[in-house]
Amino acid sequence: MSSTPSAPAARPSQQRASDRFIAYVQQLCASNRTRAELRRGLGLPVDRCNYLHRYLVPFLAPTHGKQVPREQRRAYYAVAALIAARPRAVRDAEPAGWHEGRPPENWFARANLGACLGYAAADGVLKARSAENVLHLMCRQSAESIHPGLPALTRQLANGGVAVDWAVLLEDLARWDRDRDRIATRWLESYFRVLHAENPADLTVPNALNDSTEENES
Repeated sequence: MSSTPSAPAARPSQQRASDRFIAYVQQLCASNRTRAELRRGLGLPVDRCNYLHRYLVPFLAPTHGKQVPREQRRAYYAVAALIAARPRAVRDAEPAGWHEGRPPENWFARANLGACLGYAAADGVLKARSAENVLHLMCRQSAESIHPGLPALTRQLANGGVAVDWAVLLEDLARWDRDRDRIATRWLESYFRVLHAENPADLTVPNALNDSTEENES
């Protein structure tokens, strides 16, 4: 099955805040109890994630140095819960290096959620029409409306062998309400590039919105 392309790992000093957060959550999930408590936040707003604060606030406070905006906090909490909810078989099948906090080096070539849906449609994990309908629906919604559907969608992708790049998803969700049109356009373009590629697994999908300036805002 196709999966998101891998690339050389980035040095820790060069890692984005989003990648550091994903590595931090991966480490937390080494504990079965912690993973279970993080999983309790699936699809829920931050105000209902009482069991997650003890784990996520220690990362967010020193990283941002101030109160994290509400929509960004929701993105961090949502992605942490999604990571914790992955079945073991799915965790073992993810690209080499992700568990050790060594993500692909080239941020601009990493797959966004639109590309992941394209891989799923190309592999028959989802019917192309269904994947496109899901994508168009999300692109019309607010971040608040997108979040409840992410657990089922990402689980379906993962069970079909399509690895979600959690750091890319985190940054997109954190900016969604401020920059929805640009992110939605990138998701749609990535979806169709992958779907119609001759060899989807070998395709590099541009992820140009996520530049270093914007990363510092999330």
